[in-house]
Amino acid sequence: MIALSNPEKIALLTDSTADLTPAMREGKPIYVVPLKIRCDDGEFSDGVDIFAQDVYDRLHRGELPRTSLPEGGVVSDTLDQIRADGYEKVIAVMLSGGLSGTCNLVRVQAEQRDDLDIAVFDSRSGSLGIGIIVLQLWEEIQAGAGWDKLIHERVPHLVDNTFPFFSVDTLEYLRRGGRIGRITALAGTMLSIKPIITFSEDGQLQSIAKVRGRKQVQDKIVELLRSKFRTGKRYNLGVANGGAPAEMAELSEKIRARFPNFVHCWEGAMDATLSVYIGDGVIGGGIQFID
Repeated sequence: MIALSNPEKIALLTDSTADLTPAMREGKPIYVVPLKIRCDDGEFSDGVDIFAQDVYDRLHRGELPRTSLPEGGVVSDTLDQIRADGYEKVIAVMLSGGLSGTCNLVRVQAEQRDDLDIAVFDSRSGSLGIGIIVLQLWEEIQAGAGWDKLIHERVPHLVDNTFPFFSVDTLEYLRRGGRIGRITALAGTMLSIKPIITFSEDGQLQSIAKVRGRKQVQDKIVELLRSKFRTGKRYNLGVANGGAPAEMAELSEKIRARFPNFVHCWEGAMDATLSVYIGDGVIGGGIQFID
């Protein structure tokens, strides 16, 4: 059912790397297409029949799953469902084009539709970096923002002003996935170096800081968020983890205490797709400026 506060009948579309749980999407017109994960015993759909813990277990056994794009038919079927549910316009916010061709795939599918107005955006982000953009867009739709303002002003603003940072516990999976070199990974492991990673302007992963040992990770993430802070601006927070819920709870408490005037603080667990490349023991925090 279309909410009364959504007179232009706008739906939101994203992919499984946005890390939006069913509870977070409940009551909202947020549709998700799953990326694919190829394992030794077959191909699975992220968030449907394979989850992050499954990937962690496979990685620990020495298996190296591979990721691939959503099936074109699934994207088309999802758009069909959006139309059948009564929506007429779609804002799609997808995984960074620097990591995946998912955004381009959705653009191609969108161009083939004449029954829906569809605007597709590269989030230049991942995990809750995408998720909090989508959640904030729904807040703005409910507040009365119209289609033209959303696609020409608000989505570009949120993409440009959402800043996620996360730390990986080991560089081994980034090395095995071809994201970094063997020597870099070996040196980082020997020195117990924990890189803090964010997204560059072109949507690629980039190491923005390094600390020695996990104890310093949380304080470094808070410091990086503080470096982005803008006095007098409204903001949301996001906190995520991959197999480290207790540490995420600690980080969430620190971030909330340091930035107490947030509008929303959304928390979530990382998806199976990104877990292929970063493993478990991951924590992250982000800030998004609404104004």
